[in-house]
This record gives sequence, C-alpha cells and structure tokens, in this order.
Amino acid sequence: MPRKITPLVRAVMAALVGAVVVSLFGLFATSGTAAPLPGGLGPCKGSQCPGQDSDPNNGRLAGRDENINIFVGGDYHVGGSAAEAEGKVVTLGDFDMNKTSGSNVYNVGVVGVGSRVPPPDGSDFLTVGGNLTVKAGQRLLAEEGSVSGVVKYGGTLSGTVSPKPVHDPKAADPYRHLSPELTKASHCYARENGKQRPATGTAVNQGHQTLFTGDGKSALQVFNVDFDMVSKTGGDQGIAFEKIPKGATVLVNVLGDARTISTYIGHDLQPAGIRERLLWNFPDATQVTIKGSAQFQGSVLVGNPKSVTTVSVPGMNGRFFTTGSLRHVSSSGAEMHRYPFDGDLPDCGTPQPSPTTTSDAPTPTPTTPTPTSPSPTATTTSPSASPSPSASPSASASSPGPTASASSAAPGAVTGGGGGDGHDGALADSGDPFTDPLLLAGGAATVLAGAGLVLLMRARRSRKG
Repeated sequence: MPRKITPLVRAVMAALVGAVVVSLFGLFATSGTAAPLPGGLGPCKGSQCPGQDSDPNNGRLAGRDENINIFVGGDYHVGGSAAEAEGKVVTLGDFDMNKTSGSNVYNVGVVGVGSRVPPPDGSDFLTVGGNLTVKAGQRLLAEEGSVSGVVKYGGTLSGTVSPKPVHDPKAADPYRHLSPELTKASHCYARENGKQRPATGTAVNQGHQTLFTGDGKSALQVFNVDFDMVSKTGGDQGIAFEKIPKGATVLVNVLGDARTISTYIGHDLQPAGIRERLLWNFPDATQVTIKGSAQFQGSVLVGNPKSVTTVSVPGMNGRFFTTGSLRHVSSSGAEMHRYPFDGDLPDCGTPQPSPTTTSDAPTPTPTTPTPTSPSPTATTTSPSASPSPSASPSASASSPGPTASASSAAPGAVTGGGGGDGHDGALADSGDPFTDPLLLAGGAATVLAGAGLVLLMRARRSRKG
C-alpha cells in the first residue's frame, strides 16, 4: 500500500521547486544580456501599430506609429531632390530645406510612398530644436488629405510650412537626453571593456558584394567591418547574409573615421524579416555616406556627435538615429521610410524612459493597404556581374561627395573569433557575462536541493521510528 505524503514532505517538495524557479529567474533577470535601444527607441509604439509592415507602397494607411523614426542630434539639411521623411522626426539643431532639383515639396510624417504608417493625427510630426528655414518658393508639408500633424520649432521661422507651425522654445527639450544615451550605446555595441566586441561571424568584401556569414546559432549575430562596402570600381555592390538563424538580431559595427556604403541591397535581402532586426552601427565615423540605386534595408545608428551623414539612396527603410548632423540629398529623389527596429542588443546599462510627447487626437481606424512594391534594380545574391559605377545616383551640387577610406581601394575581410570566450549560444555571444550567473544560480539550486533531501530523509526516518 503506497505511503501517504505528509504535510512536511509536501512543504519540502514545494520549497525545492520554488528554489529552482527563483534561481533560474535570477539567472536570466540579472545576466543583462539583451536590451532595446535607449529611450524606448526602435519598436512601433501605440495602440494602432500594424501587425506587419509592407514594403514601400502607395496604398491606404496601414496604422499609426507614435515612436521616433528619425532622430538627429545636430542639424538636418534637405537638398538636391530629396522628397520625404516618413514617421516622427526630431532634430535638436536647425532644419534647413534648400532643394536644387525635383519638386518644390518635402513631406514629413506622412508620405506618398512608404510603409504608410504615419504618427497619429494632431501629434508632432516634426520637432526642431533650432531654426526652421525653408527656401522661398518651396514648401514643407506635414499633411496629406485628412492626415495632419504638428511642426514645432524652437528658434526662428523662415519660409512656407503647412499646417502652420508652432513656436515653442522648449520643443526639443524632452528629447535632448537621447543624444548622449545613443552615443554611449553606439560605443558599447562596438566595444566591450575597451576592446572590440567579439564577432560571431565574418564580413568579406568580394567586390560585387559584401558577404556576411554568421555562425548559424547565436541569437545576436555580431560583425565588425573596417572597410567601405563599395564595388572594386567604387560603385554599387550587393549585400548578402548567410547562416543567420531565424529571429536573430544582426549587429554590424562599421568601424573607421569615414565610411561609405554604396549598394543595391533592394527588397529581397535574405533571410526574410531581417530588416526589422538589422542595425548598422557607426560608433566613431565623422563622415558617413549611404548611397546606391535601390532601397537600403535596416536601421542606422551613428554615435559620433561631430559626424555628418549623407543619405542619397532612393529609400532608407528602417529607423535612422544620429547624434550628429544629417544631409538628405539626391539627384534623383530620396526618401526616408518608417520601419521599426525590433532586435535585442547588448545591454549597455542605458535608461529606457519613453520621450515625453503631447497628447494625440483621436485617429481613424487604420485600414489594410494593398501594397504596390517597386521591384529592386538588382539582387544581392547574384555574383555574375558587378554593377557599373554609373548605376548609383550622383550627389547634388549642395551635397558633399562620398568620402573614400584607405581600405576602400582594396576591399578586405574581417574575421570574427566566434565570441572568443569558448561558449556557445545567444547569451554568451552577446558579450555579456553569462557563465558566472549560471554557476551562481546552479550552485544555489544545488545547495537548496541538498538541504531539501536531508529534510526528506529525516522525515522518513521519523515516520519509521
């Protein structure tokens, strides 16, 4: 006949289970292996976020996003034939619009072609900490049909802005903390304890493309690149990723004082869904040039406050954060599209408050768009031919040309050491201490389990006596 389980035995068994659960929870809660971008930046924010984002299209609105899509710590310049910037835009410095070609309009917040997910109506579409200047005869628009947002500026106003902008000397104050936090995070993503963050894979410039090869297992794939991503002749090239696990975050640290990416990366970047988990991090560069003949995929972080980033690709598909200045220019149209970043990055200990925003007016119920995605001009996986340098758009008269680095003439490779710590898995490869918390938690669980067994043995002996 089976023995009855006494209340003492039940209590001891419950204590053992609880001890193991608490120990494991403590392991993952204190190991600090992954975190979002500072300030809650990255993901879509609000109750009307779409379940899935479509490639750039001109369909009906697909939802609303309250989070910042473009953050500029310095000045924001619009030149050439640059056309639009989708999503919530914040610049701590001046906003200067002086187009030299194309239409006389620059759209902010809501755009004709993009993800079609603007900020909520009545919320801030554009916030300018300094002066807002629009060249005579040109127009800055924060509206489309019934969709309308607010443009705020802290300094002086010159030119035509619609709807009528709002002067607020403290307009950018709620966002000023983001600049030093993004600089700190950018440096931390690239370096750990003063040394280059260990890579989990290799990046090789093959001329016609730069190939990123992951380790096939880590949840955080880290690549360190110290060369320009351009073809052998300095023109466009493809960008391709291999051995990236499903759902992994890809962190590309682009190292050097001046870096250029000239690519036809396009919509067909593989693996599918990588755009929302891909971050291009420039921790040190004072000059960054992103150009090419197709849609650029992934979010961008430029950490040097003294930097100037020139963007002239037809479409920038991802969040764009720079602590320096931005020049949005092109000779054939250029657009910044709103696409969230949902990856898990190394925990750099930065606080995660959400920027203070004004209350939003009620918004209409979003409808599902019927995307009409443009076809990319080339694929990133075909090595059969290198694109001609003429395939990339030339810089406008008001735009500085791309800055070539010493390594761009002879593209090379950077080889990672698989984390360099002898441990596998996402947590170890993130560069954060994993083994010590594991040993501590495991040891605590072992001690508690041993104590519980002693109590059980004593309880059984007492019953026999």
